[in-house]
Amino acid sequence: MKLKLDIVATDGLARTGTVSTARGSFTTPVFMPVGTRGTVRAVRTSDMERLGAEIILGNNYHLMLKPGAELIADLGGLHAFEDWSGHMLTDSGGYQVFSLNPKVSEAGVRFQSTYDGSYHELTPEGAVRTQELLGADIQMVLDVCSALPAERSVIAAAVERTAAWAERARGAHQRTADQALFGIVQGGAEVDLRIESARRTVALDFDGYAIGGLSVGESRAVMLPALEAAVAELPSSQPRYFMGLGDPIGIIEAVALGVDMMDCVLPTRLGRHGTLLTDSGRLNIKRAEFARSTEPIDNNCPCEVCQRHSRAYLRHLANVSEPTAATLCSLHNLAWLLGFMDRIRHAISKGTLADLRAETHEVWSR
Repeated sequence: MKLKLDIVATDGLARTGTVSTARGSFTTPVFMPVGTRGTVRAVRTSDMERLGAEIILGNNYHLMLKPGAELIADLGGLHAFEDWSGHMLTDSGGYQVFSLNPKVSEAGVRFQSTYDGSYHELTPEGAVRTQELLGADIQMVLDVCSALPAERSVIAAAVERTAAWAERARGAHQRTADQALFGIVQGGAEVDLRIESARRTVALDFDGYAIGGLSVGESRAVMLPALEAAVAELPSSQPRYFMGLGDPIGIIEAVALGVDMMDCVLPTRLGRHGTLLTDSGRLNIKRAEFARSTEPIDNNCPCEVCQRHSRAYLRHLANVSEPTAATLCSLHNLAWLLGFMDRIRHAISKGTLADLRAETHEVWSR
């Protein structure tokens, strides 16, 4: 099921439009909240609906281990399991697996579960099968994500193996009527390897394309040339997905280069630690100066948290480690970031993205 991006407006390389799927459609550029274990952490499905999220993530690594892909399939698939009617994307779990220093071979990877220490194997074909059982609208191939910085030989080997595994995943994918399969471009910060990886991935004719292995700690000056090189090789009529990107400057720079989709745990991870996203930048709600503040987190934010609760109240909850603090702060951060995406789409349609980029750099470079 090759996904099509209907472009409504452009501003330079940036574009806004609609991606059509078997389930319906979602607008781009889009930020996708991460629901690793079957929920966006600390919030409910109904919360995500009220926030207007159009697509969320699940993670194959965690869900195949607990509660198991077969169990989820028996219960109607991940949408029914979560009671989520919007779009869903599942990651192959490769990023998590490679963070565990697995035993890697041409066949796949052998790794130890973080839950009980048991050993498991994940192959390109196996990652496809378990994600077919989970039943998300979009699934990702198993790739090799090298940590950065890395020797060129290591990155080149990752490109080679990623391409070989992508071909095997493409051949294994059977659930084509209602599930798209995305290929992943690797290549580290090496521009020529990014180009090579992108061309080899596009040659396999996937339903959409992702850029992986960036925004993993490298500087933006290193990231952007590699991203630009990869995006230039990807079809303009299909969605382009930057994996693991969530900071406002990174998002708007990626969009300016033609990226359509991105995800990150950033809004909920920051929220759980009392750090809030606002039009003025980051705000640490635990600071003593907010002990008597009756102001909302952000006077410009229409979210339910800002409309109802004061900084003093949220500070109190965060400082006594009340679980509700994680929920309220995460809800606000998600609302703010989804609102930021609305502003980006509006700017593209009006041809004013350069102004929003300048404003974003001014606020978030402090």
